[in-house]
Amino acid sequence: MPVAVATSLADTVREKFPQLPIVEQSVRDNIPTIWAPAENIPAVLAYLKSEASPRYAMLYDLTAVDQRVRAQRAGEPPGDFTVIYHLLSLEGNCYARVKTSLREDHLSLPSITPVWPAANWYEREAWDLLGIVFEGHPHLQRLIMPKTWVGHPLRKDHPARATEMGPYRLDQEKEEREQEALRFRPEDWGMRHSHEGVDFLFLNVGPQHPGTHGVLRIALQLDGEVIVDAVPDIGYHHRGAEKMGERQSWHTYIPYTDRIDYLGGVLNNFAYLTAVEKLAGIDVPPRAQVIRIMLAELFRIISHLVWYGTFAQDLGQLSPVFYTFNDRERAFAIIEAVCGARMHPNWFRIGGVAQDLPRGWDAMFRDFIAYFPPKLREYDHEILGNRIFKARTVGVGGCTAAEAVEWGVTGPNLRATGLDWDFRKRQPYGGYENFAFDIPTGRTGDCYDRALVRVEEMRQSLRIIEQCVKQMPPGPYKSLEPEATPPLKERTMHDIETLITHFLGVSWGPVVPPGEALGVIEASKGGNGYYLVSDGGTTSYRTRIRTPSFAHLQLLPQLCRGSMIPDLLAILGSLDYVLADVDR
Repeated sequence: MPVAVATSLADTVREKFPQLPIVEQSVRDNIPTIWAPAENIPAVLAYLKSEASPRYAMLYDLTAVDQRVRAQRAGEPPGDFTVIYHLLSLEGNCYARVKTSLREDHLSLPSITPVWPAANWYEREAWDLLGIVFEGHPHLQRLIMPKTWVGHPLRKDHPARATEMGPYRLDQEKEEREQEALRFRPEDWGMRHSHEGVDFLFLNVGPQHPGTHGVLRIALQLDGEVIVDAVPDIGYHHRGAEKMGERQSWHTYIPYTDRIDYLGGVLNNFAYLTAVEKLAGIDVPPRAQVIRIMLAELFRIISHLVWYGTFAQDLGQLSPVFYTFNDRERAFAIIEAVCGARMHPNWFRIGGVAQDLPRGWDAMFRDFIAYFPPKLREYDHEILGNRIFKARTVGVGGCTAAEAVEWGVTGPNLRATGLDWDFRKRQPYGGYENFAFDIPTGRTGDCYDRALVRVEEMRQSLRIIEQCVKQMPPGPYKSLEPEATPPLKERTMHDIETLITHFLGVSWGPVVPPGEALGVIEASKGGNGYYLVSDGGTTSYRTRIRTPSFAHLQLLPQLCRGSMIPDLLAILGSLDYVLADVDR
């Protein structure tokens, strides 16, 4: 569990900066939250990162909120926009939330890229989607939206639906302008044509390539076949998932989360509902908790099986993907029997799950528990023990634990460096504290270690699932609190008031009290967090999705420099990212 900090965050910062007007805020998720002046943000964050006790070494997330139409802001300083920094202390096992307020006529504050290089993409995203300028940023250009896009989509005055924007027309002038914007100029990507008498070669990987696990473009700067730099170009999968969170009700947004990491299924629901339930103060019944964990771990195996087979395929082994996908189908048969759907089950609900387990569920799980371990041993021999696989991965794309923390790396990619950080163990949520499992770790953080960690994680997930099957408690599968569940159907025909309440509960969903909350889980690819702001209504005022793939893909240039071109695909595959998880 997160540890309590002896001295409050506000007092710690005031002691270091007695001249600053530090404001403390009470929040629904109990994360220590302070406000600091915009011009002092780099100094405050640098202190919290390197000198404070505990040290908040990881920039977990950076985002912003357009506050101009928000009504419920008790305890917050005035301002039109708010920039929010979520920090994570691994040594103290706790978060810190630092905020600063900006006026609409002065949307500018200093960049913190000198403090955390990982802030690069986060600041570019905040400028792209909300129009906030970060002074001193090395490359403040659009990240998600096309270069020719007009406006900042996450502002409240920007249309939320295509029907509000008028018909799309592509005349000759616009077509030429769009084509010119796509012209490759190395300086636009932060690269040079030559250096010290060496003329560089530039190679496009993508924007459509089988080794990129989604639509991605990477501009390679090459000296011969050696990678000098690799700059990812993202945004091709952007669908406005955070914007859609502002127009959907709290419960009708659940299916949208399935499409973020589309290989993670209910794990997406889990992260979102963890934040919603914190905001609404809803307790999940024990049976619902165990059902959630059982399905989440099965989806962890499903996701890892896709990675396992396609990673081997990226490195030239063509047969393993057929075997791992066959095992994935076996797992999907269980998901379909329980949820009625496969990849996008939309099955978790506020306060629990959609339905109780069907008859015969335990036999299906026991069959899979008996079937799967021998298959993993077979893959150990065929894939991990293959000498070509080892030659392509051992010592390639290595990363130290310190570098991983600096860049916001979580999940198997972090544990491959030797750091045994797992949110299920360190900050148990949803009942994970009741289960016994180990945290696999690597040593060097290279491509091979990332593979070893994920393979062992499948065994540990199977261990958790077996405990769920043996220890499934009785009781309700969903909370009966009014915020979570409308009146039961059999009661709605007795009086008009109950019928109306049921109708409103189904169509509008719950009214969530004003406030904010961060919910973080250990998804298949790493730390997945939803930061939700409620204005006391039936929809989210701000939905922020912090995905692991976004942070991991930003690390790509660091891992590739000095490597050969074939190593790029090995490194990409070992990171196990999904572009929808990057772009949202």
